[in-house]
Amino acid sequence: MKEELNNIISAEIEALTELIKVLETQHASLIKSDAITLESCVSEIEKCSRMLADKEVKRRELTKGRSMSEIVEEIGDSSLEENYRKMRILLHEAKVQKESNELLIKQGLSFTNRILNILNPSRMPKTYNSYGRVSR
Repeated sequence: MKEELNNIISAEIEALTELIKVLETQHASLIKSDAITLESCVSEIEKCSRMLADKEVKRRELTKGRSMSEIVEEIGDSSLEENYRKMRILLHEAKVQKESNELLIKQGLSFTNRILNILNPSRMPKTYNSYGRVSR
């Protein structure tokens, strides 16, 4: 079980590394506003996510729902512990990169909507609410 678990975690590390590379590519294309590269990143992210999910399912089948930290402590193998720590660090890295990409996308959409509202303002008559402010 130790060898098999270590192999699965190593495969997960490889999949996470690939996912982080794709997320960094997406980040670069968001900053450059390169829509073509951004479109290709979507399929790559989906592919990496599927590969990572496949490895995780295998790991969960092997651990039978038990906590990974519990199993790693129980086995006490140094290489397994190191791989598990690496995997957790990479997961955190991927999460931070994903959140920053989402934030950039939201900022871009907000900016685009403001520009569109300036270029094409609403033609509806303005009405005021009970606080004396213009309602949208």
